[in-house]
Amino acid sequence: MRITITGRNIDLTDGLKSAIDSKLGKLEKYFTPDTDVFVTLSVEKERQKIEVTIPVKGNIIRSEQVSNDMYVSIDLVEEVIERQLKKYKKKIISKHQNASSFKKEFIEKESDADDEIRIIRTKKFDMKPMYPEDACVQMELLGHDFFVFCNAETERVNVVYKRKSNTYGLIEPEF
Repeated sequence: MRITITGRNIDLTDGLKSAIDSKLGKLEKYFTPDTDVFVTLSVEKERQKIEVTIPVKGNIIRSEQVSNDMYVSIDLVEEVIERQLKKYKKKIISKHQNASSFKKEFIEKESDADDEIRIIRTKKFDMKPMYPEDACVQMELLGHDFFVFCNAETERVNVVYKRKSNTYGLIEPEF
């Protein structure tokens, strides 16, 4: 595994580099030696943020963690990536996808039943056409973090979502 570390508004000390190497080094049991891992550390006010991106054939495994302490963020990001890998493994096996970025032992090892993705509830609802701004208002009224609606302008299904900075995002399909 090749780990590339970059920093924004932070000095990359030897302590930080060794913490990243030791924590993310635990992921070597999953990947082949030629797998790239991109790590970005940044500091904004009191927020210590780490972003880890691992491009694998056809997909990206990514986690972003924020805390008041960079070492805590590093610990958290490693746990999240490991959970994602266990879920991704099922997808590789069930879809017979190219597993060239992963070690053979990881792919062939039995997986836990707890990691299985299960849909436990299905919701159905009417979608009347509305504008994105109206969808944001409806989302706020419902107290949700996202809202699926039919866009009155495009007549396509869209999603509005609440962002961390109390702003909103819109997801539109591309055809």
